Amino acid sequence: MAYVRTVRTGSGATAVQIVHGSRAGSRDIEHLGSAHDPDAVEALKAAARQRLAGGQGELELDLGEAGAAVAAASGSGPLPIASSRMTPLWDALNAAYGQLGFDVATSGDEVFCHLVLARIIEATSKLDSLRVLAEAGVETVSYATVKRRLQRYADDSWRRGLAAACAAHAALGPASLVLYDVSTLYFEADPGDGFREPGFSKERRLQPQITIGLLTDASGFPLMIEAFEGNRAETATMLPTLRAFMTAHQLDDVTVVADAGMVSEGNRRAIEAAGLSFVLGAKISQVPYVIADWHRRHPDQAVPDKLLLTQPWPAGHTDKRRDQVI
Repeated sequence: MAYVRTVRTGSGATAVQIVHGSRAGSRDIEHLGSAHDPDAVEALKAAARQRLAGGQGELELDLGEAGAAVAAASGSGPLPIASSRMTPLWDALNAAYGQLGFDVATSGDEVFCHLVLARIIEATSKLDSLRVLAEAGVETVSYATVKRRLQRYADDSWRRGLAAACAAHAALGPASLVLYDVSTLYFEADPGDGFREPGFSKERRLQPQITIGLLTDASGFPLMIEAFEGNRAETATMLPTLRAFMTAHQLDDVTVVADAGMVSEGNRRAIEAAGLSFVLGAKISQVPYVIADWHRRHPDQAVPDKLLLTQPWPAGHTDKRRDQVI
C-alpha cells in the first residue's frame, strides 16, 4: 500500500512524502521535497501522484460536485488502499471446492478448505500457507489452530469421506477403469521412526521417506490416496490400496491394468487368490501361436494398425494360476 502525505517541517514548510506500507506494519518513506508556497506544494503532490501511477494515466470519472465533496472529505488526492483481495480467483476456487463435494465431506471445515486452496495458489508448507492466504486477502487462523486440526485430518474416516466425494464426482461404477501408481516423499530428518524410513528412492536420496499410492480414474482424476512405510516395496502397496478402494465403494470386482514393473509374480498370485482379474503389459518368452500363424498366412503383408489377436492360455494341472488369455 502506498499513498501521498504532507507533513509540516520545523522551518514551517510543507514536506511532500510517499509512504510505502505493508500489512506487517513496516513503512518506507520517500521524501520528494518541501515548499512554503501552496502552488509549489501542489506541484510536488502532483509529481508524487504521477510517480505512484508509474506513468499510467488516471481514469477521469467526471463525478462533478459529488466527486468534489468526496475529495474534500478525504483530503486531496486518491484514497489510500487499505486492503486488497483476490476475489475472482478465491471465488472460483471455492466454487470448484464445493462442486467436488468437499465442503459436505468435511462438514464445512473452513481451516481445511483454506489450506487446500492456499496450496493450489502456491505449493508451500502449512505455515507458509497462512502467508499465501493473507496475500489473497483471506482472514486466517493461527498456526497453533492449524496444528490442532492435523490429528483430525490424519484420521482414516476423514480420508474416506474425501475419497467418497471424489468417487461420486467421477460417477464411479463397476465398469470404471482405474489407474494406480506410486511415488515417494522424503523428509529432512536423519533417523527413521518406523514409518518414515529410508528405501528405494527414484531421486536417489538417502533420507527417510514414505511411499504414496494414488488411485485415479481414466482421466487422471484422483479417487484415493494411501501412505505406506518408506521401505515397503512399490509392488506391495497395490493390493492394500485395491482392497481399501473396493471396501469403500462396495465393489465386488475390479480389473487391474498395469505394467510388469508394478505387478510382481506375488501380486499376480494375490490378485488371482482374491478372485480379481488383471490386464498386464509384459514381455513373453516366446511368440504366441496366433501371431506366428498370422505371419505364415500373410508373409509379405505389413501388420495392419489396431490388429488384435488373442490366444487362450489354459492353466495346467501343475499351474498355480487361473486360465488366462494372451
